[in-house]
Amino acid sequence: MTTKFYDRLSNDLTQLLENPIDYNVTIEVGEEPASQIYEVHSYILQSRSPYFKKKFNESPFNENHVKELKMPNISTKVFNVIINYIYGGTISLEKLENSIIFDLLIASHELDLDELVEYLQTHLSTNNASWLRLNFAHVYQTSFQKNFKIIQKFCNNIIAKHPDTIFESENFNSLPEDVLISIIRLDDLQLEEDKIWDYVIQWGKVKNSDLPTNLNEWTSNHFLTLKTTLKNCLPHVRYFSISGELTLKKLYPYQQLFEPKLWLDINTRFLAPNSPISSTILPPRNILKATLPTRTTPILSNVITDAHALEISSWIDRKETPYTENNPYEFKLLVRGSKDGFDVKTILEICDKVSNTVIVLKVEGTGEIIGGYDPLEILNNVQRWYSSQDSFAFSLKTENLKNSIVSRVTNYRSAILYNSSYSYFQFGGILCLRGNLKTVDRSYCDTGYYEKRIRSNTDGFSVEEIEVFKVTPKK
Repeated sequence: MTTKFYDRLSNDLTQLLENPIDYNVTIEVGEEPASQIYEVHSYILQSRSPYFKKKFNESPFNENHVKELKMPNISTKVFNVIINYIYGGTISLEKLENSIIFDLLIASHELDLDELVEYLQTHLSTNNASWLRLNFAHVYQTSFQKNFKIIQKFCNNIIAKHPDTIFESENFNSLPEDVLISIIRLDDLQLEEDKIWDYVIQWGKVKNSDLPTNLNEWTSNHFLTLKTTLKNCLPHVRYFSISGELTLKKLYPYQQLFEPKLWLDINTRFLAPNSPISSTILPPRNILKATLPTRTTPILSNVITDAHALEISSWIDRKETPYTENNPYEFKLLVRGSKDGFDVKTILEICDKVSNTVIVLKVEGTGEIIGGYDPLEILNNVQRWYSSQDSFAFSLKTENLKNSIVSRVTNYRSAILYNSSYSYFQFGGILCLRGNLKTVDRSYCDTGYYEKRIRSNTDGFSVEEIEVFKVTPKK
């Protein structure tokens, strides 16, 4: 039986890092003037990282018999974690922001730290799924650039169930070809085949901005240009799953993109269904059968829709994938500005001692819908900050805002403020409501104590309508 004393070994090597006796390498990390120099030992780093082994073989010693490396693209915060892992085999992520952990993953990949790369991918997909979803486009593209298999699988599962996540994002048209192909190859992609065709054509056109907008103006050269751009994508569209009507409507105008044999087979399927077809027929996608939704009472609101309510409920439950039907919560209207008044003091009085509330506002003149979720009991006559880990503010998707924004509290102690004396109601500094919301424009949105802005500016605003709902689980 072999006894392993790893803890002592880890501690001794970490002490060597802190007191680098006989070091023979210096690494300057970060950009000047904020860079930091680490004194380390080549035999430890090259035994742990193929990257460092290669670098040390390429780098000569200086006159002091020390090799000098520079790593300006890695932050000292990230490198501190990496160097402690290399020496002591330990890692602590508790105090790191999710963005730093993702940077750590990228740096670990660059340094060929395979064990750490796998661990960080698992950690992010298991414990920080909401952050991955919030930064989905960047995460997804990076996962392909760096070949992060675990995160790729996580992202593909989301795309398959909720294709709008990527197809309707502002980053869709800039997707690299290999990323687009990986998506349209998914067997369980929950999207009709004709719509997949539409998105592929859209992507190809964006890559060739000189193509005429009007298809009637296209020449054979225009079609050839698009066909060349899409040559690796087109084989993954499942043409034989598209109905005859949609084939005529959507494929026929682009028939010059098809090889003659494939186009003949597509038409043969409808004209002579029993005739043999030589083209490869990809299996239809595994589209989940829709179930009849439970009959629900639509939300009684002048500001938000049932879809908005589902999205807010998903945020309350911190769901990785949003609810699309059967809202688990009931939204009971407590306050409507046009009926009860727009003064913040009035709202606090009506909602006194009520917890788990959602406030929604329609901004005057812009059509924006913003608001927040307050899990705490509203206290009308007490003026102070209250602590919460579950409050959040948001902007909801409208005609002018392509995607909703949710911003969760980061400074828990300053999550919510009630002050009826001054007619204040605040979600940190991110949503600050002041006085009469209809007649004055003293309310504003900033970034204080929450993750990010929910409006693009900090200008004061008034509201067209405001509503407050009590949110309770359905029985």
